[in-house]
Amino acid sequence: MERGLIIFLNGTSSSGKTSIALEMKKQGEMPLHHLSVDQFFQNYDQFIDTTYPDMQPTREVEPGVMSDILFGPIGSLYFSTIKLFSELGLNVIVDTVISDDKFFNDFYDLLADYPILFVGVHCSKEELTRREQSRGDREIGLAHSQFDYIYAYDEYDLEVNTEEFSSAACAEKILQYMQSEQKFSAFKKINRRD
Repeated sequence: MERGLIIFLNGTSSSGKTSIALEMKKQGEMPLHHLSVDQFFQNYDQFIDTTYPDMQPTREVEPGVMSDILFGPIGSLYFSTIKLFSELGLNVIVDTVISDDKFFNDFYDLLADYPILFVGVHCSKEELTRREQSRGDREIGLAHSQFDYIYAYDEYDLEVNTEEFSSAACAEKILQYMQSEQKFSAFKKINRRD
């Protein structure tokens, strides 16, 4: 049995990764499993809220302290789950933002030898701002802060633009590429970031 394909959608927050992933699941003839890092964080929050509904912290922490404490371990669990799914022969759509060198290197070290289709999900800064404002569930400016780092990669197996094409059209393009005889080699050409 072969390892499952990892479809890594690389784009900023609000670039359209989740919409594309959901469309791929709808359109795909092969089974696809969507793993979103947002779901991992939401499930953790639900676990805390359900398990400790009466918890009353005795001190305040500065903004960002909780995410600094939890982001690494939850990210590690997320990456390990991607690896497990691939080992089980399941095709996985990766929906996350690799926002710094440590996060990228952790992903790279664990998964570089796995079959990865590296897809750039592009959108202009102006459109990202418009989407953040209309969504209401994202910090305004988050995508701008991620933009230069996320799009510093100059090699992808495939690129899609969610400003020019619908999520359905982008999903169809990715699925067609997956069914072609083309190799998925872009991620293997990328080096760890130091």
